[in-house]
Formats: sequence, structure tokens, C-alpha cells
Amino acid sequence: MLSFFKKKPAPSLPELLTTDIHSHLLPGLDDGAASLEEALAMVQAFAEKGYKRLYTTPHILSDFYPNTPDTILPALASLQQAIKVNGIDIELFAAAEYYLDEAFLALITTEAPLLHFGLKKYVLFETAFINEPVYLRQVVFDLFSNGYTPVLAHPERYQYFFDAPNLVEEIFNTGVLFQVNYLSMLGHYAPPVTRLAEQLIDARMVHFLGSDCHKPRHLEAMKGLDKNKHWRKALDLPLLNREL
Repeated sequence: MLSFFKKKPAPSLPELLTTDIHSHLLPGLDDGAASLEEALAMVQAFAEKGYKRLYTTPHILSDFYPNTPDTILPALASLQQAIKVNGIDIELFAAAEYYLDEAFLALITTEAPLLHFGLKKYVLFETAFINEPVYLRQVVFDLFSNGYTPVLAHPERYQYFFDAPNLVEEIFNTGVLFQVNYLSMLGHYAPPVTRLAEQLIDARMVHFLGSDCHKPRHLEAMKGLDKNKHWRKALDLPLLNREL
């Protein structure tokens, strides 16, 4: 039987998570926060949940959200200033969530600086949800070759992974880091998503957890996490969130 499905030892008492690495809080840049007021409300909600540090990650998708450092960094500075003025005790940084397409592949090959986070230059990227991308392995190779560490956003949400444990293990074994969404454990998306999230946690194939928060309703939906068995198991993993 594949190790992907092997039962792992029961976890010990989990530690609190205080750093989130995937969200869409910068207003007006993508399908996340629509206004500064909405962004501040979400940041405040994170602070009230005990978070101390947020790495927000606006979409970079050439056809819909053609963001660049020139759009992201000024928006970050504005929200940081608003956080300071409103006395919210939290640190905010920005990277990006890159969509894997030809434009992203071209960006990497031109060696243009990518928005990243952490000392190991983590680059968060996502793919199409239905079909395995043709360029997946090439993008992973090019990211590593250029000194970045690729982080695959919400692998549990990709349909091409649902019934393909060999493919999941193959991509994992290339050194790609996996980031699972909080709400995947609560059935927020679909039963196959929840099932794959649980399998990844049970197999200890999770490096980061992320909220993927777009709107206040996502934070509201997180209320059930503390009682979720797989959330507690995930918190017992050596998550890299804690190193940031």
C-alpha cells in the first residue's frame, strides 16, 4: 500500500498557530478585500484570533489580475499604515499567489524577481483546478534553479489529484512544499477536497497551513476549527509557518 495512505502515529497536544501565509487582504487588487475598511476588519479578526503575523498573497493572473510589485507594494504600505493608525497589534507582509500559466513560466525564465517570503524564498503558486498543467514540472524545476522554493497552494483542491496518489507523491517528492487551506478540513469546498486534505495531514505531507481568506465570511467559517480533529493533527506537524 502506498505510504500516502498509511496511518500515522497519533499527534500530541498541538501548538497555537500565529502566522498565516495565504490570504487576499490588499484592497482592490483581486477577488479579496474590496475596500480598506473590509481589509482592516479582516486584519482585526485575525488579531482577535491570536495571529501575530500575516503574509498576504494577492493573485497574479495575467488575464484577470495582472498584478506586479508596482501594484502590490504600494497597497501593502497603505494597509500597513492603516493598521498602525488603528492600533491593531499584528505584522503584515506581502508576497503573491502566482497562477501557473505561460506568463508565469516566462516570468521565471526571464529571471525577473518574484514576490516571495521567508529566508528560503518561498514562492506560492496555484494551478488550474481540473487538469494537470502541462508546465507543472518545468515551473518547479525553474523555480528551484532560480533559487526559490515552490509552495503549492491548496493541493487538496485540485481535481487531478483526487484519485491520483502516485502523482501527489511524485510532486511532493520533487521538493515542492504543500500548503493546505484551513477551511478544507471543515468541508467548505467539497467532500473530495476534505478527504484529500485529511489524507495529506494523516500522511504528514503538509508544510504550511493557510487561511486563503478572501472575505470576512471565511474568517467567520473558521470558528469550527478548534474542534476539528484534523486541524489539531495538522497543528502537531512541524509546520513552517512557525519559522517565519
